[in-house]
Amino acid sequence: MAKHETAFPEILDVAALKARCDFIASAHAESRDPMRQALLAAFRAANLEGRERARKLLLDDGSGLKCAQRISWLQDQLISILHAFVLNEIFDAAHAPDQTRISVAAVGGYGRGTLAPGSDIDLLFLLPIKKAVWAEPAIEFMLYILWDLGFKVGHATRTIDECIRLSRSDMTIRTAILETRFICGSRPLCDELAARFDEEIVKNTGPDFIAAKLAERDDRHRKAGDTRYLVEPNVKEGKGGLRDLHTLFWIAKYFYRVKDSADLIKLGVLSRQEYKLFQKSDDFLWAVRCHMHFLTGKSEERLSFDIQREIAECLGYHDHPGLSAVERFMKHYFLVAKNVGDLTRIFCAALEDQQAKQLPGLTAVFNRFTNRTRKIAGSLEFVDDGGRIALSSPDVFKRDPVNLIRIFHVADINKLEFHPAALKLVTRSLSLITPALRDDEEANRLFIAILTSRRNPELILRRMNEAGVLGRFIPEFGKIVSLMQFNMYHHYTVDEHLLRAVHVLSRVDQGKDDDVHPLAVKLMPGIEDRTALFVAVLLHDVAKGRPEDHSTAGAKVARRLGPRFGLTPKQTETVAWLIEEHLTMSMVAQTRDLNDRKTIVDFAERVQSLDRLKMLMILTVCDIRAVGPGVWNGWKGQLLRTLYYETELMISGGFSEVPRKERAKHAGEVLFNALSDWSQKDRKTYTKLHYQPYLLSVPLEDQLRHAHFIREADKAGRALATMVRTHQFHAITEITVLSPDHPRLLAVIAGACAAAGANIVDAQIFTTSDGRALDTILITREFPVDEDEKRRAANIGKMIEDVLSGAKRLPEVIASRSKSRKRTKAFTVTPAVTISNTLSNKFTVIEVECLDRTGLLSEMTAVLSDLSLDIASAHITTFGEKVIDTFYVTDLVGQKITSESRQSNVAARLKAVMADEADEVRDRMPSGMIAPPQAPRTPVAARKARAES
Repeated sequence: MAKHETAFPEILDVAALKARCDFIASAHAESRDPMRQALLAAFRAANLEGRERARKLLLDDGSGLKCAQRISWLQDQLISILHAFVLNEIFDAAHAPDQTRISVAAVGGYGRGTLAPGSDIDLLFLLPIKKAVWAEPAIEFMLYILWDLGFKVGHATRTIDECIRLSRSDMTIRTAILETRFICGSRPLCDELAARFDEEIVKNTGPDFIAAKLAERDDRHRKAGDTRYLVEPNVKEGKGGLRDLHTLFWIAKYFYRVKDSADLIKLGVLSRQEYKLFQKSDDFLWAVRCHMHFLTGKSEERLSFDIQREIAECLGYHDHPGLSAVERFMKHYFLVAKNVGDLTRIFCAALEDQQAKQLPGLTAVFNRFTNRTRKIAGSLEFVDDGGRIALSSPDVFKRDPVNLIRIFHVADINKLEFHPAALKLVTRSLSLITPALRDDEEANRLFIAILTSRRNPELILRRMNEAGVLGRFIPEFGKIVSLMQFNMYHHYTVDEHLLRAVHVLSRVDQGKDDDVHPLAVKLMPGIEDRTALFVAVLLHDVAKGRPEDHSTAGAKVARRLGPRFGLTPKQTETVAWLIEEHLTMSMVAQTRDLNDRKTIVDFAERVQSLDRLKMLMILTVCDIRAVGPGVWNGWKGQLLRTLYYETELMISGGFSEVPRKERAKHAGEVLFNALSDWSQKDRKTYTKLHYQPYLLSVPLEDQLRHAHFIREADKAGRALATMVRTHQFHAITEITVLSPDHPRLLAVIAGACAAAGANIVDAQIFTTSDGRALDTILITREFPVDEDEKRRAANIGKMIEDVLSGAKRLPEVIASRSKSRKRTKAFTVTPAVTISNTLSNKFTVIEVECLDRTGLLSEMTAVLSDLSLDIASAHITTFGEKVIDTFYVTDLVGQKITSESRQSNVAARLKAVMADEADEVRDRMPSGMIAPPQAPRTPVAARKARAES
C-alpha cells in the first residue's frame, strides 16, 4: 500500500476499487485485452471522481496544500492498486522472493507528497541486484496503463548503484532522489537507497548543493523576467513562486539533514512567525496553482489575464472601492511573492552563518583574515564585511531607529552590497518604524539623499522595498506595494513601476540613454530642482487603487509628504503639480493634432513655465519607459519632442505673427524653388496641387518626396499608388497613399491595414486641388531590419491597393484576420465618446475610448463617412487592450458640428460600433473604389474652401 503522511478516504474508496479490480481479474481471467480495457475504465472513473471531489473540497476549505496532498494521495492509491494487480494477475509474481521485488517511489515534487491536478507524475522504479525476468515487463505494463489514463509520467528505472553514481554528476537527479518517497513494492530497497544517498552523496557536500541550487534559481529568475512583479506571473517557476519555496525546502533538507521544514524552528533558522509565513505562502500558492489547473484542464503555470478574474472568484475575493476583486487577489498574490523573497533572504543569512561555523579550523582562520570586517569612514553603527554592509552590534536599530534608514544611505555612498544577516535584522525590526521615525528630520534627510543619489538610487530603494522599510517609512507607498492594475498596458505592479521610473530618471541624470530619448538627456542639466523631480517620479502613481482619480489624489499626498521630506513650499507645489499633470503631456502628444495651433496654446496655458515644461517632459519619458518592455518607442518620443518644441516656442513668445496666408504662400514658393531641376510647367503644376494645411504642416523634405511620387504616378497613368518609408529610430513605418478622393477612403485604408495586421498610430489626410487624396498612414514597426520592414510595408501597400481597386473585398479580409486573432475577452472598457468644439479653432474633435479589436478603426471611420463627416486627421493610441482614437472632423462644407442632435447621433452610432453591433457597417463596406464616386461629395469650390480652412 502507498505510504502517505495523511490518508484522505473522502477522495477514494480504496476497498471498492480493489474489489472492482478483483472482479475484473476473475471476469476476464482468460482474455488479456478485455481485462485491460475494463481495468482502464475502472481506474479512469476512480481518478476523475477523486479529482472532482478534490476540486469541490478546495472550493469548500480553500486549502491549496491539502488539495495537492489529496491528489498526491489519490495518485499513490491508483499506483499501488495497479502495481498489486499487475504483479498478481498479469505476471503471477505475488509470491516472488523479497530480494527480487521492485520498489516504486515518487520523486521530485510528487515525492514531497503534493501534486497539482495537471502536474507530471515523477516515478522511480528501483530494481534489486537480482532482477526478476518479469520486473521490466511489469514496469512497462504499468507505464502504458498510466499513459493510457492520460497521465504525464516522468520515470526512471535504475538500480541503487546507478542512482548513486548518477547523483554524483547530475544535480537534477540528485535533487529528485533527495525527495524520494516510497509508494509500494519493496520498502527495504527504498530505505537502502535513502541511507546510501545520505551517507555517500549528501554528507559533507552541503555547500556545493546550495551553490548549485541558488545558481539554478537565479538562472530561472532571469528567464522568467527577473522580477516577482510581472502582472502575469508564473506561479511555479517565477520569482517568488512555488519553486522558490521548494528550493528552500531542498536546501534545508540537504544542508540541515531535516525531513520536516518545521525542524527549522528548532535549529533557529526561522522564527515561529516566519515558519507560519512559510506555510501560509505555500498554501496560498498551491491554492492558486490547483485552481489554475482545474480551470484550464491542463498544467497551466502562467497566471494569465484571462483566468485571473475566475481564480479571484474561486478564492472568494470581492470588489472594494478603488480596487476590483481581481486586483485585490493579485495584490495578495504579489505580497505572498514578496514574503517568499523575505524568507529566502532570512534563510540565506542563516545558511551563511552556519557554513562559516562549520569551516575547518585553519580554513576559518584564513577566511576571517581575508574577509575580515573593516570600519566604514564616518560610521560607528555599520562595518564593511567583504564588500557588504553589516551591523557593528545586534542592537544597532534598537539604540537608534534612524539607523533603519541610515544603513541604506551608508551602503549607497560606500557602494556596498547588503549582508543577508543585516537585511534579516532589518526585516525583523520593522516595528521600530513608528510615526516618530517618519517625522524625524534626519531620517527624512537621509531618505531624500538616497532618492536623489547620483549613483544607483533604484537599487537602494528596491532593497528598502524588499526589506519592507519603504512601505513602512512612507505608508502611502506601502498601500501600492504589490498592487497590480488589471489591464494589458502595465506590465508590473505599481511599486515596481515607480522604482523602474526612478531608474530611468537616474540614467537620464547621468547622461545615459541619449540614443533612446535625446531631449530628456539634453534637458536634465538645466533642471533647477532635481529633488522635486525625483520626488515626483517616485510618487507619481502613489495614489493608485483609490476611488478618486489617482493624479488628483496623488497631488494631495505630495502636499502632505513634501514638508515632511524637508521640501520648501515651492518645491512641494512643484511636485504636486507634476503628479497632477503627469499624464497630460503623453495624452496630448498621442491623441491631439500637434499641427493645430489650438492644441499648443491650450497645453502651454496649462504648463505656464519653461521649467515645468522641462520637468513634465522628463517625467513623461520616465513614466512611459517604466510601463514595460516595448511600450516606449521612437514614435512616442518624436510626438513628445514635437509637443515640447512647439510649446517652448509658445511660452517663450517665439510663434510667428506673420499671417497664415502669407506663410503658406512663402512655403509654396520654397517648394517651387526646390524643384529647380524640373520644367517650369511641372513646377507650377505640382506646387499648385496643395492647400494651406499641407504647405504649413508638412516638412519641405516630405513635400519634395511627395512631388516626385505624384509625378511618377501620373507619368505611369496610375490612379492608385503607394509609397513606403521606414523610420528605424522612431519605430514606425510610413505608407503614403495617392488615390481618387472618396468619403470612405480612410475607412478602406484602415480596413486594409487591419487585414494585413498593421497597427495604425497616426494618419494625415490631405486633399489636392485636382480632387485626389494624399494620405499618410503611420504604422508601428514590426521588424528590426529595414529590408524586412520594407517588404512587410510593401505587402501592406499592395493590400491597400487591392482593396481600393476591388481586387479584394474588405469585409472578407477583415473577417479572416479577426478569426485568427485572440480577442481580449478578459477585459472590459466602458465605451465613451467625447465631442468637443473647444479643442480646435477649425475642427470638431471626436475622441473615442473603448476595447480594441481588429477592424475597429475601419468601422469607426466608415460610420463617420456615413454621417457625412470629413476627417482631416486621425490619431490612434493604444494602451494595452484599450484604444483611444481621436478624429478631427468637419461637415462637408468645412464647418464644425455644432448641432446637439447631430452630435448625439454621431455618439450613438460610434457607440454601436464599439459595442460590436456594426455588422451592417462591415457589410456595407465597398469592395473597391478605384473610380471616383458618381457624384462629387461637394461642389469643387466647397471642397477647396474646406481644404483651405
